[in-house]
Amino acid sequence: VQLVESGGGSVQAGGSLRLSCASYGYANSFYAMAWFRQAPGKEREGVAAQMDQNDARYADSVKDRFTISKDNAKNTLYLQMNSLKPEDTAMYYCAGTYRFLKWWDLFRPDGYNYWGQGTQVTVSS
Repeated sequence: VQLVESGGGSVQAGGSLRLSCASYGYANSFYAMAWFRQAPGKEREGVAAQMDQNDARYADSVKDRFTISKDNAKNTLYLQMNSLKPEDTAMYYCAGTYRFLKWWDLFRPDGYNYWGQGTQVTVSS
């Protein structure tokens, strides 16, 4: 399985971006997929996660601004990001796992087996 992100870029605060993560392989069998981000000097953190049942979890910092969705026909995971803030600046990664994860473990990076290469998001004030 290969994951390839796209859609990052530079925007001003208040703007929007939509990230895409194209999956190649048996990605539709993933138990969960998620978006993580990592800013320079900081740990990788979970942003949004979606399980196969379409349950979604969001970090408090992005709730009501970001939306995770998946198009199974296109094998693509999306992250719609609205009302972007400078603190959203980071490298964004998508990840997938075939393993069962408990709800509270969805944002643990070590729970995921497959990762994309990342796409940079820069938000200026």
